[in-house]
Amino acid sequence: MSVPVRIAAPTALVLALLLTLSACSATTGGGGADRRPATAGHPVAGKADAASGVVLNAERTTPTDIDLRWRGGGSGASGHVLEFATEESGPYTVLQYLPPQVTSYRHPDLIPNTTFFYRLRAFRGPASKPVSVTLPKGELTAEDENSSHDWLPARKDPKRTVPGRPLRSTGAGAPTGFKATVKHANGILFTWTDRASDEAGFLLESRTRTGSAYEPVVVLDPDVNSTGLITLPTEKEASYRVRAFTYGERSNVVRLTTGGSTGP
Repeated sequence: MSVPVRIAAPTALVLALLLTLSACSATTGGGGADRRPATAGHPVAGKADAASGVVLNAERTTPTDIDLRWRGGGSGASGHVLEFATEESGPYTVLQYLPPQVTSYRHPDLIPNTTFFYRLRAFRGPASKPVSVTLPKGELTAEDENSSHDWLPARKDPKRTVPGRPLRSTGAGAPTGFKATVKHANGILFTWTDRASDEAGFLLESRTRTGSAYEPVVVLDPDVNSTGLITLPTEKEASYRVRAFTYGERSNVVRLTTGGSTGP
């Protein structure tokens, strides 16, 4: 049982750990990657994948900041997953789950003199009907802080799982019975019925009162049908939904090498 965390890009400290793990687990031999550094300010691009049509471009805007942009993509995609690695063969780590209207991302504060590989994967799947939530004003009370938070971890409740249908069937497998229960000034419990048979996972998505679109905020394992969320200050009034998803096509892979450190 794990506590869901918000989707966030790794910091340089986390990246350092990931690089160590990658070096230990990378496959050796067989067509090593070209590690020539790219020139800052000059974009690097690749050909579109024949299946996806997504073209990913990367540009080193500072010695340790990389900007990624993309265009194209298969019709019907619910969004894209941006991934990175330090070897072209992987393993790849998720940077962010992004809604379909987002076509750029900055990967900042990277480790100097390191080669990074990037790729996109489409994800697809139906979402539940949304629910609107208005949280109590103010912050947590002492009673809230001292109360049990056993509702927060993601769970798989057999009572809310029914024989599912493949998500690749048109319109099939959308979560139903999506409910939000306010637990305190900064906490919400979400529950739903899992009606998919082949999901790679679920995405909890939110649209704030001033937002124009839903954005993924939490990624969950397959078969999960209950999770809590500790909200941000901007989420006092927001609409939520949950999406069952599968992964789709991949883009081309782009490579950039960071420059030297700009620090003292």
